[in-house]
Order: sequence, then structure tokens, then C-alpha cells
Amino acid sequence: MKRFELFAALLALALVSTPVFAQDKPNIVFIMADNLGYGEIGVYGGGILRGAPTPRIDKLASEGMRLLNFNVEQACTPSRSALMTGRHPIRSGTYSVPIDGRPYGLVQWEITIAELLSGQGYSTAHYGKWHLGDSEGRYPTDQGFDEWYGIPNSSDESFWPQQTYFDPTMAHLEQVMEGRRGEKSRDVKVYDAEARREIDLEITAKTIDFMKRSVVAGKPFFAYVPLTQVHLPTEPSKQFAGKTGNGDWADVLAQMDWCVGQILDAVAELKIQDNTLFVFTSDNGPEDTYPWRGWAGPWSGSYSTAMEASLRVPFIIRWPGKIPAGRVSNELVHIVDVYTTLARLGGAEIPTDRAVDGVDQTAFLLGKQEHSAREWFPAFVGTDLYAMKWRNWKMHLIWQERMGDAPQKLAIPRLFNLYITPQERPDESLPRGFRHGWVAQAMFKSLAPFQESLKKYPPIPMGTADPYVMQVK
Repeated sequence: MKRFELFAALLALALVSTPVFAQDKPNIVFIMADNLGYGEIGVYGGGILRGAPTPRIDKLASEGMRLLNFNVEQACTPSRSALMTGRHPIRSGTYSVPIDGRPYGLVQWEITIAELLSGQGYSTAHYGKWHLGDSEGRYPTDQGFDEWYGIPNSSDESFWPQQTYFDPTMAHLEQVMEGRRGEKSRDVKVYDAEARREIDLEITAKTIDFMKRSVVAGKPFFAYVPLTQVHLPTEPSKQFAGKTGNGDWADVLAQMDWCVGQILDAVAELKIQDNTLFVFTSDNGPEDTYPWRGWAGPWSGSYSTAMEASLRVPFIIRWPGKIPAGRVSNELVHIVDVYTTLARLGGAEIPTDRAVDGVDQTAFLLGKQEHSAREWFPAFVGTDLYAMKWRNWKMHLIWQERMGDAPQKLAIPRLFNLYITPQERPDESLPRGFRHGWVAQAMFKSLAPFQESLKKYPPIPMGTADPYVMQVK
């Protein structure tokens, strides 16, 4: 081997084995499970109670911070929109999961966290479930990601190909897709029952490959990993089927823990652990369809409502040497805050030409202050304000315990102190005398500026086509 070739080979080996760049911005790995309830993983009371220990996720929690009062939106699309934009989805026309086939998703006017981080020199990738648009101009690579692989919509569509009366001329077949920035996204394969079982293992492998390539390139990276499990059909990969002996749900839980562990191991092997912010969370509360019914631990209700089972999900964040290890907090945090916080850590400026609802939680997460920077948020279901949370209080304006129940508009709001009545039982709401009316007053005081901002920055109607530019009033 010639001297130059030997030098090139040694240099390539060094690039793979250790990072060779001075990086002042953290790498970010953000894993979002699909419909994973608060009570599923071990450190939140599940694990072996659900038939499968979750040692890797539990260890992650011991190495970082675990939030007990992390709140999301009530369904898949709204939560993903809130994460990407830092805005409550009532503003973005993404307030519900579309089922009627019309165009949907984020208009290109929205500025996603991927766009902000990309502007700061980050490599950005999306592997998994998008659910924020399924047409040209609405895919991840149209919204700031350099590359993507996954499904544009949801896993229930994997049922369709094997259904006896399915008519492909009347409804599209869901596809596993991939794309790169500046190129047209393309179909890879039909998202059928077999593809559904194996996709999370594919997502894991692609995430690891992306991290390796980013380290070799000497660039900080943002890996957004929205897993497809445990959304129905909750069925494991062939590699995990029957592994626990406790059924499909437990097998999938073991599979999820393994996937997280594989990505954690890759971070360690790349020697970037100390400068990588690692997050594990869920988009909303648990499945509510037999036999794939999930568990929300101490909370009641179901997803697609404003009940705690819908809104509270696991949230674990690790950044060695920056976020205190083993810290547990019941402070109120909302998914819109992730946008603002990641932007701050990545050196990006928050847009000022629109309403951004997220607050910067950097000081709180780094242990520089005990309390969250947030103490209130509104809980919408569709376009209706169902409830509000303020400190340890919850007030329902529209009552709906389970997804299939008829919503009940309340003449008198139901007010709960969540320390005393965590399960929000109707007969435990504060009496008609409303002795704690001052709490309602505090909530409405917080609501007023939010309502004013909706007038100044009019909400984008669902189904709005591009190009779109907001006309500020």
C-alpha cells in the first residue's frame, strides 16, 4: 500500500472511531413512541406489570431526568404539530387526525424545529411516523429534514391490504416512503401487515447509520425518531414474537426497549454520549381498543379527550454533565416547550412573526431552577376548548371520559385538585358552591391573552393549500 493510501485509510478509521470536531451544540436524539401510555414502562409503574421489563429505558431515566407532569395534545397529528412548531395545533390547522382524505398537514409557512436546527448547521433526519401531511410539499424533507424514511400517516392503514372487501381504486394503499431534501419522496413498499411488524427495527438501523454519517461529517445532528409502536395493530417483529411469553403487547414493549437500547449503544460507541441530548417520550395516551389496550397508570380516561390519561405521557431526558442524573419532577411542562428549548440549545432564534406558545425550559431542565417556566396550558379537542390545567388544578369545560363518548358541554365547569382527585371522577369535582372559584379566575386570566393572540394571528384552517402567508391583524 502506498504511503498516501495508508494515511487515507488511517484517517478514515480515526473519523469513525472518535469525533474529530469541536462541537459547541449538542446532538439531539428525540424518540417519540406512538400511543404509549403513562403506565407502560418500568420507571412509570409498568414494565414487568405489563409482561416485559424495560431495563434500557429505565436506566436512561436513572442517568437523566424524568418528568411526571409532561403533557401533550390529545391525538397523534396535534402532538406532532406542536412538537414541530412550538404552537398549539389550533393555530396550525392540525388540531385533529384527518380521516376524510382531504389534504392536510403543516403548510410550508410554518417554521419547524428541523428548519431552525438546519439553519444552525445541523444534519437533520426523520425516521418513523410523520402524520403531518401525505402529499408533495408536506413531507418531512419539505419541512427542514435532510432525509426521511417511514410512513406519512398511521399504522391502522396497514390493516387495509388484507381486508376482504378492500378496493384500492377508492382508497390509497399506505406506503413506506423515503426522501431526501430537494428530491421527490418515493414509495418503497406497501405498508402491510409484514411491513408493520418490522418497520421499527428498520427505523432503528437507519437512525444509527445517520448518526455515524453525521459524526464522520463533523456535523451536529438532530435525529427525530417517531417509532410506530405501540399503536394498533400492536404486533411484534419476528425477532421478538413470543420472546416474553406474555403476548404481543409485552413482546412489543420488549422490542421498543431493545430499539432504544440499540440507539443508546450507538451513541456510546461513537463516543458522543457527553454531547448528545437524548429524549424518550410519547405522542399521547394509550391505546383503547381491545386486544391492544394500553395503560395510563394512575390516570383515567382515554386518548382523544382532555383527561389526564390522554394528556400525560412519559418524558425522559438525558444530557450527561448538564442535566442532573436521577432527578424526578412533577412540574408542569408541555410539548410545545420542546420546540423553544431545543432551539435555544441549538443556537437558533425563535420566529417573531407569529404566535409561539412554547416557553424556554432550559434553566429548569439543567437544574438551574427548581420550577418549570410554565404553569398553565389550554387543552383543545379539535377546535373546542375542553379543559385547562394550571399548577396542580384541572378544570373541564366540556366533559368526555373516553374517545367514543358523547361530549357534554358543562353548565358549571368541573374543577379538580389533581393532588386530591387525580382520577378526575365527576362525583369528586368541587361542589356547586365553587369554593375555589379563585382558581377558575386564575385560569381564565391566563386564557385571555391566548384568546387575544388568536385574533391577532388568525388560525390556519385545516386543509389550507400552499402557498400560505399569515395576514397579521
